[in-house]
Amino acid sequence: MSTDAKSTMAQTKAMDDDEIDLVALLLSLLRGWKTLLLCAILGLAIGILYSRYLNPTFKSDALIQIDDKSSGISALGSNISELVSTDVSPAQTEAELIKSRMILEPVINALHLRIRLSDPEIGVIEKIKNDRTQTQINSFEGVMLATKDGPAQISQLNVSQGYLNQPMTLTRRGDGFVLTNGFDDFKGTLGQEHRFQGTDGAIQITVNDLPANDHPITIVKQSLHNTTDAINSALTAIERGKQTGIIELSLTGSNQQQISLILKEIVLSYIDQNQSRGSEETTKTISFMETQIPKLKQKLEDSESAFNSFREKYGTIDVSKEAELLITENSQIDSQLNELKLKKADLTTYYTDEHPLVVQINDQLKVLNDRKQEITGTVGKLPEVQREFLKLSEDVGINRELYLTMLKNYEQLKIVKAGQIGFARIIDLPISTFNAIAPKKALIVLLATLLGLMLGVVIVFIKSMLRSPIKDPDRLEAKTGIPVIATIPRSEAVARLTKNKKSSSRLLAYVDNDGLSYEAIKSLRTHLMFGMPNQSKTGQRARVILVTGESPGIGKSYISANLTEVFGQLDKKVLIIDADMRLGRLHEMFNMDPDNGLAEYFSQESSNTYEPKSLETIVHPTELEHVDFIPRGRIPKNPASLLASDKFDHLMRQLSEYYDYIIIDSAPVLAASDAIILARYADKVIMVTRYDKSIEGQVAYAVKQMEKGNVRVDGLVLNDMQQGLLSKYSYHYSYAYGKNKS
Repeated sequence: MSTDAKSTMAQTKAMDDDEIDLVALLLSLLRGWKTLLLCAILGLAIGILYSRYLNPTFKSDALIQIDDKSSGISALGSNISELVSTDVSPAQTEAELIKSRMILEPVINALHLRIRLSDPEIGVIEKIKNDRTQTQINSFEGVMLATKDGPAQISQLNVSQGYLNQPMTLTRRGDGFVLTNGFDDFKGTLGQEHRFQGTDGAIQITVNDLPANDHPITIVKQSLHNTTDAINSALTAIERGKQTGIIELSLTGSNQQQISLILKEIVLSYIDQNQSRGSEETTKTISFMETQIPKLKQKLEDSESAFNSFREKYGTIDVSKEAELLITENSQIDSQLNELKLKKADLTTYYTDEHPLVVQINDQLKVLNDRKQEITGTVGKLPEVQREFLKLSEDVGINRELYLTMLKNYEQLKIVKAGQIGFARIIDLPISTFNAIAPKKALIVLLATLLGLMLGVVIVFIKSMLRSPIKDPDRLEAKTGIPVIATIPRSEAVARLTKNKKSSSRLLAYVDNDGLSYEAIKSLRTHLMFGMPNQSKTGQRARVILVTGESPGIGKSYISANLTEVFGQLDKKVLIIDADMRLGRLHEMFNMDPDNGLAEYFSQESSNTYEPKSLETIVHPTELEHVDFIPRGRIPKNPASLLASDKFDHLMRQLSEYYDYIIIDSAPVLAASDAIILARYADKVIMVTRYDKSIEGQVAYAVKQMEKGNVRVDGLVLNDMQQGLLSKYSYHYSYAYGKNKS
């Protein structure tokens, strides 16, 4: 064979092994369907209980729009609005501002959100039973919590630092109440304000109502930090979309009306703060103008008075065209200088002298002052009377323009301030939808069921790895090194009779004589017949077959009894011995009494000769033709020692003279050493195992124990083999023939 062909065959074999492993895993899951179903039902139950334990969660939404710029300084002209930067913070920055204590603290104080009430009598069972529990309601008047014995209403609670976040208990006493903090008891009257002095500080409280029947209420005054953290954990503020300037606020909680009220107050608190922040610069500008207007007015009046006095003295003076231009330019420069000085004064309320805008204005002032000095020098060359006239008329014009401009802007800013709205506006206030967003009960139940199912899968896999029950005869042969000489299918007729303890004989010849199980027993008989040695170990006529198993409950007595019956069909004398003197139940297979058996034989008085008549009391004929039976007898104290005695050796020699086949049903190998002792008489030793119950490791260990006792196990019998969709080893079944149906 070529190398390529060998490689191809090896790859094909590896693929087949992988496929078998996957199929084996799937089949192990299917065989553990009861565990999977139990875990799934358990997960389903936990999911249902958990979904009922949780209170429903509601959600409330609001929208706020953030404008690009404020209109506060625009009344002073576009130049000043550009110089005084009023760029609004990005929407996300404003979103973070909304979650700050500056915004939340007024809401917390107004709605008494730092006061927390709870009902200690509401336990897990009550939550599951009622599906939902009452939660506290906060309002501007105080806090209210409904209970089965009436409401609890608190309108005020102020405590010292030592009592913050410390639970206290309120209990009604007639028309009063008792406040307990674990160390001190304070008594007061309902509806009245009280101030108590405790070990950790002062407590100021006003209790309006409490439940009856001594129903306790737990009350806590939270710290501001904990309260804001609790609100922020339920509050989200994000910008909707990219660069839209629209902030979406949402708040979740267990009471729809409560969260709508809280979110509304948060929105209004932010808008109030935003409006006052937007009008701050306008207020500062108006204050500055109010200090400058009287000065400008007085300066204007002084300049007009001086100009009028000059004209009365000299009359009207003819001023040349060049002088008029100089006067006009000088007037414009003065106007610009005063405007820049006004801008500089306004800017210095926000920035230092090193700010670029302030430096820019200083540079402009220097240029204008230099030009004014040039004009002054030119005017200085004019005649003295003309120079004086120009100076006085220029002062009057400049002062009048400055005064009127300042007065105009002042009035405009007052109008702007009256309509100041800030750079944020409300688009949508929160509304109550009363649609719970959580818990999603169907999803919780589904996930819990799936988790339970996954747990079941893990359990099945672990059990499968730890137990390794026998399911594959080929694997069993490889594990033990012993051939599986027969696989006995399950007989449904026998299985039904086994459940009925009062049923008659469970021999296949009577209840399932045309089934696959019966044919498998006959096949086992054929294998044993043709595998017998030429000479018996006892040196007599009988061929001895020892039947044992690795542990109890695997059906060795069932195999022994039915094997004895099919040997009896050969017209041969057959004897079956129940040598399991501890827990032997072979007598039940033949509907006989367990007394007068092997144990009684050993209890006979010892003698050097054993008369045949001594066997008559322990050997009993059965209903089966050619088949006799020796029951176990009463349970002795030392069965292993009795079986190893010379008396039993003599018994076997006597019996071998009368019977063609002797089948010995022995105790399990891992439970006792009886099988190793009895194997010295056996011509064939077979070990019975049970499908899906016997453990591979235990069977292999039992075989090793037999080998350590110099006993060779001739074959394994796999009992109770089951055929069905869940078994991939159904090819081990024999085909039925005749009346049998495959």
